[in-house]
Amino acid sequence: MIVGIGIDIVDLRRFADALAGNGFSERVFSPAELKTAPQQATPARNLEYFAGRFAAKEALAKALGAPGGLNWKAAELFSRASGCPEFALSSSVKARADLLGTKNVLVSITHDAGVAAAVVVLEG
Repeated sequence: MIVGIGIDIVDLRRFADALAGNGFSERVFSPAELKTAPQQATPARNLEYFAGRFAAKEALAKALGAPGGLNWKAAELFSRASGCPEFALSSSVKARADLLGTKNVLVSITHDAGVAAAVVVLEG
């Protein structure tokens, strides 16, 4: 049973501008997430990578009902050995997910044609 769903899309040009200023990446991504950028990737690939992860965090917030005060770093994204993205939720985000009856968090990320997009499904 689906207990929440969220989707987000990010324009890569606008996201590049955001990444370039005011410590945006340090506010949104944990140190562990910042270290997960693909090794020896091009700047364009790194942009797609982090834009997709930002879209996933936005989609998670929407799936949770867009709770106020959600800290960007409270939901970290990592890749499984298979490459599939997976969230590690802080206790506060997990508590919100538990209120909805969430048993599993699914996330899918894509990027093409100048955008990155993500969908998050909360299964109960």
